[in-house]
This record gives sequence, structure tokens and C-alpha cells, in this order.
Amino acid sequence: MATSSANPYLALLRELVRAYQAFERYSAAHVGTMGLTPAQFDVVATLGNTAGMNPKMLGARTLITKGTLTGVIDRLLAKGLVRRDPDPRDGRGQIVRLTDDGQALFEQVFPAHGLHLRQVFDRIAATDLAHAEVALRAIRGAFEQAASESRAERA
Repeated sequence: MATSSANPYLALLRELVRAYQAFERYSAAHVGTMGLTPAQFDVVATLGNTAGMNPKMLGARTLITKGTLTGVIDRLLAKGLVRRDPDPRDGRGQIVRLTDDGQALFEQVFPAHGLHLRQVFDRIAATDLAHAEVALRAIRGAFEQAASESRAERA
């Protein structure tokens, strides 16, 4: 079995996953009190104060997989929070937009959730937050570069 001394990044990966899981539990519990699932909140938050977007763009801007996104949009549609309009630039495409009720919900839940999260982030020193952001950006960049190189090798 590999040890963390043989693979120094394993401890970091464990903490990264544990931090994300703790964030998800804390965030999801609050979002649930507002009558939304985390995926529904993600869509409402992404569409808020926009003219809407096609599903491909919406998928790229949220943390939701393409296969899950259609069901999330369908459930928000059933709640009267979004609508699907024809895409004027693509006769076969659609634009997903918040309804007036959806925009009103966004204006209520987005700031409330931001304040809820701020209660935690205020416990962390600003310098620690800045260092974490830099480190996470470097990690993401390394993975994106490796994926790009891997795609180029396969091409």
C-alpha cells in the first residue's frame, strides 16, 4: 500500500476532498431550507440577472453534468422558476431563462446563501484564503495542462 510519504500529494488530495465534502454538507443543508437542491440552486444562481443561456453554456457555467442538467431544468420548469424559449440564433436550440418568480427567488436566495457561507469564510484569515486560492488555481492549471497534453498526444 502506498504511503503519503511515497506520494506527498495524497494528504493534500484527502484534505481537498474532505474540505469539498464539508462545504457541500454545509451548503446543501442551507439551500435545502430554501426549497432547492444544490443543483437547482446552482442553475438559479447561474441564470440570475442574465438574459438566459443555452443548455450547453449553462452546463459549462455550473457544476452539473450534462446528463443531470436536463432533469434539473425540468424540475425547475415544473416549479415555474425557469422557462425554455426558442434560441433565435439556432432554430433547433433553446434558451433557458428564469421566470419572474425565478428571478425573485434568485434575488432572495443568492444573497442569503452568500451570507450563510460568509459566516464560515470569516473564520479564516484573509492571507490563508488568498494562499488557498493561489494553490488551488495552480493545481487546477496543472490538471488542465496535463489533460490538454494528453488530448494532443491522442490526436
